[in-house]
Amino acid sequence: MSVTISPGFDGQTVITTYEMTPGTCTDVHEALTDAFNTVIRHQPGFIGAAIHVNDARTRIAVYSQWRRREDFQAVLRGADMRERNREIAALCSRFEPVMYEVAASY
Repeated sequence: MSVTISPGFDGQTVITTYEMTPGTCTDVHEALTDAFNTVIRHQPGFIGAAIHVNDARTRIAVYSQWRRREDFQAVLRGADMRERNREIAALCSRFEPVMYEVAASY
């Protein structure tokens, strides 16, 4: 299944932003890619995601969709992702996952 940005979406949308230096951007991107390939995309309720890197290589935004809020929360609470998130956090000045509803699309 792929990500669909639509006000009628009946699941959970999560946008996670990461701030880092250009020197650690590749490391963060690789860590996120590995997490999605080996853990996240195989979890119950995962629909799809996209990783975005800004031109300055100081920010990464991850847009993901889940069937239910609880599905996303279960992934965050798992031992593997807790360890991965600690490693990623060490490479960033900050990161923040926020849950959203699609209010409009154009």
